[in-house]
Amino acid sequence: MSVLENLKPERVFHYFEEITKIPHGSGNTQQISDYLAAFAKEHSLRYIQDERGNVIIFKDAASGYENAPGVILQGHVDMVCEKLPGSTHDFTKDPLTLFVEGDIIHADGTTLGGDDGIAVAYELAILEDDKLQHPAIEAVFTVDEEIGLLGASALDTAPLKGKYLINLDSEEEGILWAGCAGGMTSISELPVNYQERTGIRYDIKVDGLLGGHSGAEIDKIRANATLLLARFLHEFREFGEFGLISLSGGQKDNAIPRQAEASVLTEQEDGEKLVSYAAEFTQMLRKEYTGTDEGITVTAVCRGEQTEQVLHPVSQEKVIFFLMNYPNGIQKMCGFIDGLVETSCNVGVTRLESECLACSTSVRSSAGSAKKALAGKIQYLTEFLGGEYHVEGDYPSWEYRQDSVLRPLMVQVYKEMYKEEPAVQVIHAGLECGLFYEKIPGLDCISIGPNMKDIHTSEETLSISSTARVYEYLLEVLKRLK
Repeated sequence: MSVLENLKPERVFHYFEEITKIPHGSGNTQQISDYLAAFAKEHSLRYIQDERGNVIIFKDAASGYENAPGVILQGHVDMVCEKLPGSTHDFTKDPLTLFVEGDIIHADGTTLGGDDGIAVAYELAILEDDKLQHPAIEAVFTVDEEIGLLGASALDTAPLKGKYLINLDSEEEGILWAGCAGGMTSISELPVNYQERTGIRYDIKVDGLLGGHSGAEIDKIRANATLLLARFLHEFREFGEFGLISLSGGQKDNAIPRQAEASVLTEQEDGEKLVSYAAEFTQMLRKEYTGTDEGITVTAVCRGEQTEQVLHPVSQEKVIFFLMNYPNGIQKMCGFIDGLVETSCNVGVTRLESECLACSTSVRSSAGSAKKALAGKIQYLTEFLGGEYHVEGDYPSWEYRQDSVLRPLMVQVYKEMYKEEPAVQVIHAGLECGLFYEKIPGLDCISIGPNMKDIHTSEETLSISSTARVYEYLLEVLKRLK
């Protein structure tokens, strides 16, 4: 029995549930791409599937809309794959386990993929419904958005003729997003050397953080587990010494790390101090992060005497210095839009490997020059310490368009349907609108979506009632674009 079969709109939730059965984590999107191509064939719709896996499905204008400007509906097919510690879920092959509780849908211990599976579901429901009134539709499904907007970057937009673009990758009903930050993934590799040592091993864990989206939730001032771990190691040196065996933190560049771990070798006396300081450090952090991240826990567990490869003292000093001085969080607020973050950085994935400390981060800014300057600062830090630096997935910002035709129409439709005015905002997160806006001269873009919470985390939820309202709103907007 389908978990979502009694929910309305029925076809939207039918397709959403179908999507959750198909593995579609970033970098693993071929199956969902092929599913979309098969859908187009089944419904006798013209489509393009490129080498990367992006899919465009074309639907002719309804009767009476033949001369109306075309509309591009767009969302991404990949999801962030996060799960609770201890979960055995395999995102490469296992379907998600869905639950309905009141007005929300969530998955069992994993991300739900509402970001951006609900866009895919909206588009498929519209494509199959021959009773709708709408201009010509070009439904665009891009891959690997969550790892740098890679699919949209590679997409050939020449076949697209639409004048308007409605992006369906937002997470708050009642907001029309009219601009977004540009971004990139900064990757640093710091060479390290090891030496053999015998001592008492302790496993250190920083846990209990809220995490969240590194763009949309960077303004919530939540803690970064990896950097708290680095701070703990740095500050403990005042009480004792240790050799670092391993260090890791974070799962995705665009998710604020909720957990980080390290293992060290030390002497018995220093190990006892390590355990004691972990408890003290926990209380100190909970006080510091009152109101934003009060569940932080730092623990140090003894594993007995062992002989291990630990970092050479010089390498260890460089690793801790690097993490202690890496820019993170809000770097600058926008000077002309109240409450908007202009520039930020999130230390996303950090791993101490056999030959290097590898660190990848999400750099964002609505000002291209500020994005470049922040990347340059990270490059300077990396290369000063003898490391190598490069950038992946560099994408542009989407500038607010003063002369938009689509935006005032969508505002008017919203006011008529819901008797209140929607908010029109610019978001500090990467939306693919920036790439389409850059590639297609004169394109008029807006981004919308239903209410979702805690995206990019295992607590992600999707509102059922909001999903229905946004779908009704979208259909009415299409009807008005005549």
